[in-house]
Amino acid sequence: MDVPSEFRNPGKRRPKKGGTKPQLYEDTSMQPPPSEYGAHHGQGYNPSGYGGPPGAGQFPGAQYLNDPMANMAMQYGQSLAGQGTDFVHKNLEKYVSTSRVKYYFAVDTTYVMKKLGMLCFPFTHSDWSIKFNQDQPVAPRDDINAPDLYIPSMAFVTYILIAGVVLGTYNKFTPEQLGIQTSSALVWLILELLILNMSLYIMNLKTDLKYLDIVAYCGYKFVGMIVCLLAGMVFQSTGYYSTLLWFSITIAFFLVQTLRVKILPHSEDSNYSRGSKRSLYLILSISLLQPVMMWWLTGYIMFTK
Repeated sequence: MDVPSEFRNPGKRRPKKGGTKPQLYEDTSMQPPPSEYGAHHGQGYNPSGYGGPPGAGQFPGAQYLNDPMANMAMQYGQSLAGQGTDFVHKNLEKYVSTSRVKYYFAVDTTYVMKKLGMLCFPFTHSDWSIKFNQDQPVAPRDDINAPDLYIPSMAFVTYILIAGVVLGTYNKFTPEQLGIQTSSALVWLILELLILNMSLYIMNLKTDLKYLDIVAYCGYKFVGMIVCLLAGMVFQSTGYYSTLLWFSITIAFFLVQTLRVKILPHSEDSNYSRGSKRSLYLILSISLLQPVMMWWLTGYIMFTK
């Protein structure tokens, strides 16, 4: 009698009754996800960086975007800036002519971009003269050398927001601290305005410089202060001091070139030589004061204990 084919190979045996049944599918519910994107064998699943250390695939400073303290500081700063803007709009007409203020906000996108470029790299600019139309200066959107209040006001609000974010990333943010920072910046700006107007009066200088021009020129330093805070937050003290040095040079050069058109007397004046010397001293004082204020208003935010 012929033996069935399944019993011809003695190495293969049937499973015993009651034994464990062969598993049809592999259970992967308790295993970690497979490593991807070049992760080495033995490493656990890392959701933050493609198999590398946490934060390895992020750009510098990206971790601050998810910081709850930084987010809270940003939200509080936005509400504080909104309240300040509403207050200014409601009370501005009591002290300042609206038509005069509108001139300083007559800007467009092209002007803003060119002006920001000139503030960051003023050495490439050659023509610093101001254009006139029937003895009246043209609107800022038609003359890049004309002062405006749009960039200083927006830069001031942004400076307050960035200051809140920096304090939040260092776990030093409080609403009182941000309020003190805002009040301090405003007080110093008002003091600059009063001191410079008093200096013009005491020196008896005949200039085309108006008090709103002084506010605009003194407010341009907030652009550099924003970049200093961002550089310090990402690259620590090295980035902060490098950026502060650059913008100290650029704001001083920009103000010297701009204010000499407004303050220096004309050659036909009888007291030209004496007035020119006094005007030059005033121009240098204003230009050198701005880097000091930039350091004062940003340094203690970066390195406060």
